[in-house]
Amino acid sequence: MPHLVILYTPNIEADADIAGLCRKLAGTMLAQKDDEGRQVFPTGGTRVLAYPAAHHAVADTSGDHAFAYLNLRMASGRPDAVRKRIGDALAACAKSHFAPLLAQRHVGITFQIDEAPGQVYDAKIGNLHAFFG
Repeated sequence: MPHLVILYTPNIEADADIAGLCRKLAGTMLAQKDDEGRQVFPTGGTRVLAYPAAHHAVADTSGDHAFAYLNLRMASGRPDAVRKRIGDALAACAKSHFAPLLAQRHVGITFQIDEAPGQVYDAKIGNLHAFFG
């Protein structure tokens, strides 16, 4: 963890460079520092995944309206100020990326952060963390 998942209406794919957005958001996540200047998110655990919705209805369906939902899921334990900095940085990244699209058409964008408090089970299998460790 952290995992940032983007769910979006496919009617923005031609103009939104979703792959580029994923790279920018991952870079923004990896650039985050805590109050002691340490990297907040582990490089090997950082994921940004994007999925187009197979079906959608946005707003009153009177036009070709679009939507993107960005949800960051991270482990609990970070101070409020660090969480806010992370949220502000990622929201600014998304806003900047989507600015040209917002100038062309009606798009709703929601960004949320969820924490995983009191996880009951969390298995990690693989060797990606060790590669960056």
